[in-house]
This record gives sequence, C-alpha cells and structure tokens, in this order.
Amino acid sequence: MHDTSPSFQCSQLPARSGIGLKVEHRKDIIDQKPDLGFVEIHAENYMGEGGAPHRFLEEMAARYPLSIHGVGLSIGGAGPLDKEHLARLKRLLERYRPASFSEHLAWSTHQEQFLNDLLPLPYTEATLDRVASHVDEVQQTLGRQMLLENPSTYLLFEESTIEETDFLGRIAERTGCGLLFDVNNVMVTCTNHGLDPMAYIDRFPVQFVGEIHLAGHEEIEDDAGQRVLVDTHDRHVSPDVFGLYRHALSRLGPVATLIEWDNDVPPFETLFAEARMADAIMADFAGMEAEAAQ
Repeated sequence: MHDTSPSFQCSQLPARSGIGLKVEHRKDIIDQKPDLGFVEIHAENYMGEGGAPHRFLEEMAARYPLSIHGVGLSIGGAGPLDKEHLARLKRLLERYRPASFSEHLAWSTHQEQFLNDLLPLPYTEATLDRVASHVDEVQQTLGRQMLLENPSTYLLFEESTIEETDFLGRIAERTGCGLLFDVNNVMVTCTNHGLDPMAYIDRFPVQFVGEIHLAGHEEIEDDAGQRVLVDTHDRHVSPDVFGLYRHALSRLGPVATLIEWDNDVPPFETLFAEARMADAIMADFAGMEAEAAQ
C-alpha cells in the first residue's frame, strides 16, 4: 500500500461550472463579473517567474477559485520524472495555492526529448506500477493530491491486460490520487474503438472523481471510411457529450465541471453560455437529490 497521507490537500473546487482562462477574455471577465464556479489554467503557460501572464493570473485568482491542469509531467513515461519540471510546478502551486491540481494519464517524453502530444499507454501490471510510482512522487513532492485524467485514444495495445476503468481505479486506490473524469474523452475513445460510452461510464470508479471536463471534438473518416473522433477542443460541446454528462451525473451527483475550449477561442459569451448549460444540468440533479432527501 502506498502512502496516502491525510495531510494531502484534496480538490476543493465547488460543484459548479468553470472555464479555461484565456487572455482574450480578460476585459469581458473584468467588465461583466460573470458568475463562474472556477477558472482553470495549463500549468506550463505560467512557469515563468513574472511578467504579464502572472499579473493576469493574480487578478483572476483573486476573483475565482483556481484549478491548475498540467500537460507536461509525462506521468506514464518510461523514464524518471523531470525533476526540474516538477520543481517549477511546485513553485507555481505554492504561489497560487489552487483549489485543484490535475494531470493526464499519458506520456510525452522520450529520453531527453519532449513530444508535443499526450500519448497512450498499454494497460499492464508493469505500466500500473510505473504510473503509481510517478503519482506517488508527484504527490509527495507537491504535498497535495493530484487528479489523474482519463485519456482520449486512437489506438489500442495488444499487450493491454487491464481495462482502462479498472486501471484508473487501481491507481487511485494505491496512491490516494483523485480522478479527473473527461466525458468528451470517453466519447472519443469509445467511438474510435467501437465501445459503448454509457457502459464505460457505468464501470468508471466515480468515488474518486474530483472534477469533470467537457469539450468539443471533430468528426472525420479514416481511409477505410470509418468514423473517427478527434479531441480538438475547438468547438461547442456536442449534444451527445452533454447526454453522457447527464449519465455521469446520475452516478456522481453535481461535481466541478470545466468547459475546455483551447483552440479557435470563441467570444466570451459563447464560452460562458456553455458553462451555464453545465450549471443548469447540475442544478437538475441537485434538485433531484434535494427531493430524495425530503
């Protein structure tokens, strides 16, 4: 059993919707003071020591709870974690004391090279041991819990012997980490591999979930004419994904939910409307829970 020290700070985000923080929306947020549950940033965009990015982030973090989402730790990498990257991440978290920190179940490094992608892993006992060891190291170094995100994938490994949902649950049990449940990634992965996304959600270890992500995806055809979904984060959340979100909340209840829109960033009103849709769906489930408690 790994160290699951109770001194670790767990995710403290409110059960509300949030948005990915974009510099393009600074004036809208200052002028409109929108009712947002939280804002989220990518850690690697703020690893410098000062300047305009930090002035902007300090301003926003004073207004809203902050979630910091990493994309560069390479938790699933075959080699050791990058100690310098981890040290920079620790300084960032100590500076802002975010309500939540999360990373991807993926790898993005080979030897000393960083690959600008989040690559999939074979789900084996050896991989599970390596990921658990890396998660332990991150949490011990940061002194706080990390949420681990389920990936979007486009291929499967023949050597995989563990289902993804079981793999994530076992990592959480061994390390004390939480899970970030990306519902769009469920749609992308299951569609690409001919799996049932509803059944995936039914198997997901929801007891460990501290945050949900929703995003848009592109639909294309491969050379064989097969439907393929690409996790692009450049458009509206699809009705199908909102449907899966409702199904997830039927198991989870309301939980902090981020609208991810990282490319072709829309006007603020468009992004805020997506967040309000998520809030409205959560309110439905909160109302049902209140009725059931009476």
